[in-house]
Amino acid sequence: MSRSREKKDYGFVHNVKRDWAIMRSLRGKALIGHIWYYYKFRIIVAVFAVVAVCVFAHIIVEGQKPCRLRACVVLNTDDYCQDWFRDFTRELTADGKPGKVDVNYDQPFDYDNMYYYVMEIEVMTTVASQRMDVAICGEDMYSYLLAINACLPLDEALPPALLEQASDRLVYSTANLQVDENGQTDPADGIDGYFALDLEGTDFETRYNQPGRFDDEPGPLYAVVIANTEHQEDSFALLEALLRP
Repeated sequence: MSRSREKKDYGFVHNVKRDWAIMRSLRGKALIGHIWYYYKFRIIVAVFAVVAVCVFAHIIVEGQKPCRLRACVVLNTDDYCQDWFRDFTRELTADGKPGKVDVNYDQPFDYDNMYYYVMEIEVMTTVASQRMDVAICGEDMYSYLLAINACLPLDEALPPALLEQASDRLVYSTANLQVDENGQTDPADGIDGYFALDLEGTDFETRYNQPGRFDDEPGPLYAVVIANTEHQEDSFALLEALLRP
C-alpha cells in the first residue's frame, strides 16, 4: 500500500472516530442539530433514494397485479364520475374473476392548451404500454387516437348483440392521417372505419358531459376501444354499460 493511500485511510478512520466521539457526548436536540448541520445533504440524498426505490418497487408490484380493465375518462368538467364507475366495477367483478378496474380521471387533452404536445406524448406512451383499454373522450383526444391509429374498428370486433345495440351510434371516421412537416395529410394513408361510439343522449353523457368553462354547449363524447387492448371482453362490457338506459 502506498504512503498516500495509508494517509487517506488513516484520515478517514480518524474522522469517523472523532465524529463518533462528538455524537456520543451530545444528547437530545443538540445531537439532532449536530447531525443535521453536518450531514443534511447526505440525509436528503438518502431520503430521496429511499423514496425512489419505494416508488419503483410499488410500480413493479402494481404492474404484476391482475387487471380487468384500464379506462381513461377525459371530461369537460371536474365531475369525475367516480360513483358511476364504482357501480360498474362492482357489477363487472361480481363474476369473481381476479383483477381490478383502473380508471384514470386525470389525463387532460385539449388542443387549445399551449402544452397540448405534452398531452399527446402522455397518451401515446399510455397506449403503447397497453395501460389504456378504453377511452371516453371528446373530439380532441379522439382525433389524436385516430391519427396514431389506436382505435379498434368496432364494426368488425363487437359481438353481434352489442353491435346491433350500438349500430345507430357507430362513428365513421378516417384513421392514420398524420400531419407532415408542411401541415399536410395524405388521404392515401387513411384507414376508414367505425372507430367509436357516439354517447350523445346516453345516461352517462347526459350526467357528465357538461359545457366547459368557456363553452356554451358541451362537445360530443365518444367511447373508443384501444386496438392493442388485452382486455377486449371487459372493454365491450364497459361499452354495453355506457349504452344501457
